[in-house]
Amino acid sequence: MSNETDKQKFDRLFPFIRQYQDLAKKYNIKDIFQDNGGKYLQLLMILGLTTDGTREGNDAVDAAGNEYEIKTVNAELTDQFSTHHHMNPAIIAKYRQVDWYFAVFRNIELQVIYRLKPAHMELYYEKWEKKWHTDGKKDINNPKIPLTHVMRYGELIWLPEGVSNFVRPGIFKRISASRTKRFDADDLFAT
Repeated sequence: MSNETDKQKFDRLFPFIRQYQDLAKKYNIKDIFQDNGGKYLQLLMILGLTTDGTREGNDAVDAAGNEYEIKTVNAELTDQFSTHHHMNPAIIAKYRQVDWYFAVFRNIELQVIYRLKPAHMELYYEKWEKKWHTDGKKDINNPKIPLTHVMRYGELIWLPEGVSNFVRPGIFKRISASRTKRFDADDLFAT
C-alpha cells in the first residue's frame, strides 16, 4: 500500500467510518462529523450517559434520570470552552440545575474529563446574567469558560489508561504579526 493515493486510502478507510457512524446512531448521534458528534459518542460511552439526539434541553442523562451539560475543547486550538450562542436567563436557569462535564481533547484524542457542580459555575452565571441585563436584555454570544477554572474547581473523572495526571498545555496568543508571546492561562483568566 506504499503507492496508495490519498483517494485510495480514503476509500479503504471509509467503511470503518461508516461503522463508527452506525455505532453513533445507537446513541442518537446523527452525524459524527457535526457538533462534536464523534467526541460526544466517546464521552457518552465512558460516562455511561445517553442522549435523545435533539438540540433541546441538556446534553445527556444518566440511568437515574440526572441531566448533564457536556462541553469539549480541542486544546490544540483554544483553552476555553464554548457555551451557548444565545446565553440568556432562561438558559442560565437550565444550566443551574445540572452538573457539567468538561472534556479536553488534543485534536481527536481525549485527554481528560472533569465534572463541575452548579456551585462551581455560579461565578459565570452571575456574570452572564449581569451582562445580559446591562446590555439591554440582549443574548450573549457564546461566553467562554476557561480551562483553568475547570481544572481548579472540577473533579477529575477520567484519564487515559496509564496516565496519572493531566498537564495543561502551553497557551500561545498572537500579539502582533511579527512576534508571539507565551502567556500562562491563570494570568489571562483569573477567577
